[in-house]
Amino acid sequence: MTDFIKIRNEKLAKKVAENLAKRHFEAYFVQTKEEALKKAIELIPKTDTISWGGSTSVVETGLINYLKENNYKLINRDLAKNPEEKISLLRQALLCDTYLMGTNAITQDGELINIDCIGNRIAALMFGPKQVIIITGFNKICSTLEKAISRARQAATINIQRVSASQPRKTPCYETGICFDCKSQDSICSHIVTTRLSNPKNRIKIILVNENLGF
Repeated sequence: MTDFIKIRNEKLAKKVAENLAKRHFEAYFVQTKEEALKKAIELIPKTDTISWGGSTSVVETGLINYLKENNYKLINRDLAKNPEEKISLLRQALLCDTYLMGTNAITQDGELINIDCIGNRIAALMFGPKQVIIITGFNKICSTLEKAISRARQAATINIQRVSASQPRKTPCYETGICFDCKSQDSICSHIVTTRLSNPKNRIKIILVNENLGF
């Protein structure tokens, strides 16, 4: 990353953080994935029960591995032995203390856009866990709400490839890489949610990283 891009990003991040604060989010700006990991650890009490949604951004920081290696209390859906147990763990996660996730897009004005398949991730974002920590790369910032929705839809065409590796899905975007706004039973775009405000104040904490993370 050139110095000029870094300087621009820092200025933009300051403005985005200010706008997030106006919307009652608690926002942090860090330069690297390593700094994001350190900040997230600071925000999570050792006594908390923790869970997470499918997030490449969170995984890329090393946070999930850190929590496992340091014996935090986790609700880990990846340990489920069958689909029924997985659903049970997803439901339990809605009552955890700290929920970790990324975001599909974020506007310069401080609104979040997220797309979900069965809704467990955005359900936790909206209500349930005592706090939600979002880790997001600078590549997720969009100038307008419309562009943020478009970005989230395009990210879904990549996510369908990821989820199909473990659970094959037949959708137009899986076959072509292009979003067709389909109504397929296999679609992972059941819910598209805009989060305008954090309510209660500071329940949703956002760590904005000056790197590209996730899709």
